[in-house]
Amino acid sequence: MTAYAYIVECADGTLYSGWTNDLEKRVAAHNAGQGAKYTRARLPVKLRYYEEFGDKNEAMRRECALKRLPRAAKLELIERGKK
Repeated sequence: MTAYAYIVECADGTLYSGWTNDLEKRVAAHNAGQGAKYTRARLPVKLRYYEEFGDKNEAMRRECALKRLPRAAKLELIERGKK
């Protein structure tokens, strides 16, 4: 099963990291107010960065690592990930 670690940018400019097995559905859930409690008060969110993994455990480990990164490092990942 493919899984993803991701970063969304909230309307207030803050960044939120998470994991999912369906990116489109998860971002839609965040924007419908059904995502994380953190994002519910900061709508809408925009997907800014993601990484693909072969299984849920890898994505969850990466999510934990992303959450520990300082904001500047997250912004650098986002910038490098732009095409």
